[in-house]
Amino acid sequence: MRRFGRGRAVVAAAVFALLPAVAAGGTAAATTAPRSHVDGLIAKMTLDEKLSFVHGATDPKDLGEAGYIPGVPRLGIPELRLTDGPAGVRVREHATAMPAPVALASAFDPALALRYGAVIGRDGRALGQDVLLSPMVNTIRVPYGGRNFETFSEDPLVSSRTVAAEVRGIQSQGLIATVKHYAENNQETDRQTVDVKVDEQTMRQIELPGFQAAVDAGAGAVMCSYNKVNGDPACGNAELLNTILKEQWGFGGWVMSDWGATHSTDAITKGLDQEMPSGTYLGDALKTAIQKGTIPESALDGAVKRILGQMERFGLLRKHPPSRPSRDAAGAAQVARSVAERGAVLLRNTGNALPLSGSAAKDVAVIGPTAQTPKVTGGGSSHVTPDHAAAPIDTIRARAGKDATVTYASGGDLTGTPVPASAFSPAPPATVPAGKTTSYSGKLTVPSTGDYRLTLTADNGLAFGQVAGQTLFSGNLFGQSGVWVHLTAGTVPFTLFGQADAGKDLHLGVDWVTPDKARALIPPAVAAAKKAKTAVVFAYDDGTEGADRASLALPGYQNDLITEVAKANPNTIVVLNTGSAVKMPWLSGTRAVLDMWYPGQEGAAATTALLFGDAAPTGRLTQTFPADEDHTPVAGHPERFPGVNGEQQYSEGVEVGYRWYDKEGVKPLFPFGYGLSYTTFGYGGLTAHRVHGGLDVTVTVRNTGHRAGTAVPQVYLGASPDVTAPQAARALAGYTTVTLRPGESRQVRIHVGERQLQYWDTTHHRWSLGTGARAVWAGPSSAELPLRTTVKIDNR
Repeated sequence: MRRFGRGRAVVAAAVFALLPAVAAGGTAAATTAPRSHVDGLIAKMTLDEKLSFVHGATDPKDLGEAGYIPGVPRLGIPELRLTDGPAGVRVREHATAMPAPVALASAFDPALALRYGAVIGRDGRALGQDVLLSPMVNTIRVPYGGRNFETFSEDPLVSSRTVAAEVRGIQSQGLIATVKHYAENNQETDRQTVDVKVDEQTMRQIELPGFQAAVDAGAGAVMCSYNKVNGDPACGNAELLNTILKEQWGFGGWVMSDWGATHSTDAITKGLDQEMPSGTYLGDALKTAIQKGTIPESALDGAVKRILGQMERFGLLRKHPPSRPSRDAAGAAQVARSVAERGAVLLRNTGNALPLSGSAAKDVAVIGPTAQTPKVTGGGSSHVTPDHAAAPIDTIRARAGKDATVTYASGGDLTGTPVPASAFSPAPPATVPAGKTTSYSGKLTVPSTGDYRLTLTADNGLAFGQVAGQTLFSGNLFGQSGVWVHLTAGTVPFTLFGQADAGKDLHLGVDWVTPDKARALIPPAVAAAKKAKTAVVFAYDDGTEGADRASLALPGYQNDLITEVAKANPNTIVVLNTGSAVKMPWLSGTRAVLDMWYPGQEGAAATTALLFGDAAPTGRLTQTFPADEDHTPVAGHPERFPGVNGEQQYSEGVEVGYRWYDKEGVKPLFPFGYGLSYTTFGYGGLTAHRVHGGLDVTVTVRNTGHRAGTAVPQVYLGASPDVTAPQAARALAGYTTVTLRPGESRQVRIHVGERQLQYWDTTHHRWSLGTGARAVWAGPSSAELPLRTTVKIDNR
């Protein structure tokens, strides 16, 4: 979804459509508040007042939020403000920039997700917001997905547990959570038009569990997605919205559209309750339909009742509604740092290169532009204006101490220099008058073939650009996106759109890093690495809403940089600030690789603590990292991604993520569930017993190393011999975390819920038990399961 502030959401959605490629927790039952007050209010409302609730409007205060509902002052119904917030609240004010949601999920810890949600919930309420447009729970299905960083996992159990806890945390602060994007929004390419063809079993077992978990946790709202699902727009899909969500799951909240995702007025009869950000279909068109009798007014009343019901539930309709808290920036920063530390995944650590100690910690060359300009989060709706964000080079220097030598070499450039006006034909506008818009279409002359980094600059407004299929954006509410794009010498089309704020002129510019400039920055970095005991290279990618990645490679010339640095210094450590899986052709030449994801505003402090051993990595991968682009679930299958003739076929069925690698016998670079620690663990004593409500599995975990650490024992369940429906060879069924001192062992109990023993029966359209003798495995990752036993599953 794209929401860029007051009056901008419509423009942004339209522009992007043209570009290709408090007592608020509880269960679903608790989402239905007492209706006597709500019914009375609806009875007093005029038709226009009721209509004002089912579509967005313009906020006269313009706090920079994504959406606004004006309320009905004469009836004491307050206005409602809706804000983006997957990794923190996105308004005009500063907020806590949390680590990317994928980092949170990598901690495999619902208790941490509860704290994460509470931080965002308090920030949202303190900053004048009522509804949070988050969390996102779509499955990581495509390794190229531009928003993989903004969601949780390729596995439905990890996604379900994480989203349920985060929703409870958000709503514990009185902010209404909106789970998104319902459903099957698993790629950005053609997301507004693609028709996802997915079978019933796959949808129920892979994508929908996370949404149901959020509903069961009491989420007040659900956002439907842009794409179609089996022929019908998700925001007008009666099967998804009415049958599954509202009838079968008992969802008592309201369904809002993604921004610009409504396609018809009769969607209000198919389960959609609110069109955002404006009222193209559920405004005057709906009024006319009601007056003509083609749509019953009762459909409108039902939608308004759902919205007011949640406002009632959260105390917003009281004469004295809950007071807004002040921000707790210091406490929020502590949680942000904890998530960044605990969600970090140590992928490689040969010879105990980490944590840094002795001479290796006193003579360090720090390399990479994101060591100087920190990578805080991804692009699009997840952008947050942080309270602060230190540079890793500064925190590393401070931690290394005054007696240490810490040098810095950029090795790359994130901005570059202005593209000369002579390179454009005709010249693009440099200024847009206050309150005005501009569109530009021209040619960019490329001096030589190679990879260019292009950055759009804009102040006092927003701007979008496109070159060679890549999208650029910039603006004071959603940050700035630079992209690497391969260009061939000659001329290429370049388009631009800009919108100036009211009262201020918009100043536009385009910067680039040419191939010659990028390559020229590598030798100085190599020289710095050669002189030091340790080289720490920070690498990044540019995950963003609105575009999938063209490649799994690190963008630009970063692979060349790491390769050359590793040749010059055998003690090279790579820190990844990436949002999803990346290829690592340089892996064998490095000593250690630490994946920090997009670590939020406390990322520098967290990274430094992990590098020097003040904290230990505990994260595990929630998605498989492919070895290369020829061995992924979508390789050789364009019908799976990006789709063919407007259709995307989920032909892999339930074999998503690690399930596909198991089935095909393909070895990934790093498997699902994988992550190293600064110690080692042993596993033994596996037992599994059938109990009411599932299985009780016990496993003994021992710390076999020399320092304290946290293990993440995982339990996988094998297929049922009595089921003919498609089944994964094994699937994650339970997990926990356990922190152990050196030499300490502990027996842990992992409960496997009844749902994990079931499959979706497409004949009877229900969950059915997979009976018979079923294998149970346990171990530290999906690819390392040293323990195995068998348990008999029967109907009891």
